[in-house]
Amino acid sequence: MSSPLLALSGAVEADAPDAGVAAHYGSTFAAEQKLLISGEGFVDLSHRDVFRITGPDRLTWLHSLTSQYFEGLVPGVWIEALILTPQGRIEHEFTGFDDADTETFWAHAEPGAAAALIEFLDRMRFMSRVEVVPVVDKYVIGRVDASGELATELVTDLTVVAETPVGLFAWEALRIAAGRPRFGLDTDDRTIPNEVGLLGRAVHLDKGCYRGQETVARVHNLGRPPRRLVLLHLDGSADHLPVHGTEILLGDKVVGTIGSSARHHEFGPIALALVKRSTPVDQTLLADGVAAAQEVLVDPEAGLHVRAGMNL
Repeated sequence: MSSPLLALSGAVEADAPDAGVAAHYGSTFAAEQKLLISGEGFVDLSHRDVFRITGPDRLTWLHSLTSQYFEGLVPGVWIEALILTPQGRIEHEFTGFDDADTETFWAHAEPGAAAALIEFLDRMRFMSRVEVVPVVDKYVIGRVDASGELATELVTDLTVVAETPVGLFAWEALRIAAGRPRFGLDTDDRTIPNEVGLLGRAVHLDKGCYRGQETVARVHNLGRPPRRLVLLHLDGSADHLPVHGTEILLGDKVVGTIGSSARHHEFGPIALALVKRSTPVDQTLLADGVAAAQEVLVDPEAGLHVRAGMNL
């Protein structure tokens, strides 16, 4: 279902996987990014899947299943969580907050991702007093909060949000610049959290056992994850951006793939990519004929994110 904001003047619909919301509203990419940064704009993310988990056991149950620390979660605090395979690979991802008054954890996931996630969670309920259901009357929006971080919230009516709508292109440019990977775009079915800087953000390192924890702990303790997330600063003279899945070359050897790319109002064309851990950090790479200088996001040895983010 398409967003009602696509009816606004100048709105241009985004391509898959973001169909249904506006890529931009006719303004330059710089203008919309600056409006978002100023706090006077918001992004329509209503194509994301919303669901809720209700019941008195919801937090202890999520604590046992996921990579995140849910027990004692402060109401209203947004957190990210992962569900891993037994081998420690990222299988599901979601973001949400708890409402203690209604015994509900509200969450959202990538477009089209919630059905498989809900099916998995339903299979894991056993005797826990929880219920997991999709939500169709709440919508996700994105803002830059007072601390300068990208943040999401849920609303019941997109048309009454006070700020000016800006397109998804603006949000994606700021997300990429901040080094924040997007599930399914900057990750693949082999990705472990250590490779993409999610330790301490979506993975709590001081909690009890959960599926896939052995891999996360082993790589964290011994270092040397197979790959690492990197921010690429692309040659601004090129007339195109490398698309998702583009192979990255060092000389004539393939060393990685492009995840997502965008044009940033200050940094110019940028991209997130997964490259082999052994790729020299000072080497210029090539993606679809475009030269790309690396900025390290994840330490090649320890697998830890080396910075919280960039100025937006």
